[in-house]
Amino acid sequence: MPAKSILLTLFLLPPPVLSVCQAPPSNQDQINLHSRMAQQYLQERRPDLAIPELQKLVALNPDNVDARANLGVLLFFRGDYEGAIPQLRAALTQQPGLSKNQALLGLAEEHTFDLVDARKDLEASFPALQDGKFKIEVGLELVGFYTGASDLDQAAGVIAQLTKVYPDDEKVLYAAYRVYGDLSGASMLRLSLVAPDSAHMHQLLAHEEIREGNTNAAVAQFHKAIAIDSHLPGLHFELAELLNTSQDPAVMKEAEKEYRAALAINPEDEVALSRLADIAVQRGDVEQAYQKYTQAVAMRPADSDAKLGLARVLIGMNQPNKAQTLLEQTVQLDPTNATAHYRLASFYRQKGRMDDAKRELDLYTGLRAEKDKLRAVYKDLLIPPAEIKAGAPDEK
Repeated sequence: MPAKSILLTLFLLPPPVLSVCQAPPSNQDQINLHSRMAQQYLQERRPDLAIPELQKLVALNPDNVDARANLGVLLFFRGDYEGAIPQLRAALTQQPGLSKNQALLGLAEEHTFDLVDARKDLEASFPALQDGKFKIEVGLELVGFYTGASDLDQAAGVIAQLTKVYPDDEKVLYAAYRVYGDLSGASMLRLSLVAPDSAHMHQLLAHEEIREGNTNAAVAQFHKAIAIDSHLPGLHFELAELLNTSQDPAVMKEAEKEYRAALAINPEDEVALSRLADIAVQRGDVEQAYQKYTQAVAMRPADSDAKLGLARVLIGMNQPNKAQTLLEQTVQLDPTNATAHYRLASFYRQKGRMDDAKRELDLYTGLRAEKDKLRAVYKDLLIPPAEIKAGAPDEK
């Protein structure tokens, strides 16, 4: 049990010691002996031998906080939760603030089905925990308590704390997926009861249809939402984004109209402006594309997509130096932009900067490989969207 022994040492307090004033002189020799033996066995990672010594020490001196805390920890990791609880609780009573020991107490109480006290102790200890794996374990136990009680807001609060500190932990990410999925479902149900025929409800249904690949039905839901409230923020843009996935020229023209409607409602919508610039590029209208990309970059200098679009237009306008500057800014803003890395590699190669060209090409190759890997992972999960056709009948 080396790994388990190493783990439990993280929860042990310094070796139990006792001053002469803490016990009658007649017991002092025995106390010193058991304290010394317990310390030796703890250092040797022999909990089987340390436990009896700590039990004798606690019996002789019930006020020894360290002895009680360490005994509680050892009993917990041995699986003796009923035995661990009184020791951990007594240590906390004498010395509040032992967050790791309080968390163990909460877990032990959960094992013995004392769920009310378990939740209280886990809630009290969680914010102060520092050890990553243990904090995740305690946090996910709390999430389980909250979701079991249908308290999804509390669960989401814990998930938010965990994902902020441990954004790449797979257990945390899966728990986040479950909690946010439950929150989404609960919100959809509530909205359907409160405002079943509102613009927001049809907007929500549109997103559900998109998720299922029913794109024509989604378009119909967006149109219903617009009929109810044409000025709902983001509504025209979302419809335009969906329409813009079609290869049908008539649908693409409708997408352009919706982007313009989005801009009419919010003139600061630089993403809609960039999309109109993209459409201008497809039409071969370089002047219009240059104007709109330039406006978009001026509105939001941190928009890497707008800068990439403007760079591509500048390449066509035979202004490579300006284009290169924009591409360099693009990869600084978004290091995962494979297209920008590829075009930079081409620029550097033309200028004889072979090391820089190789670096950018390697980055491009790596990013493409990652995208291919993700595509393979999601291949069986994603529902292919139906092609949007002009004048398609409502599916629902």
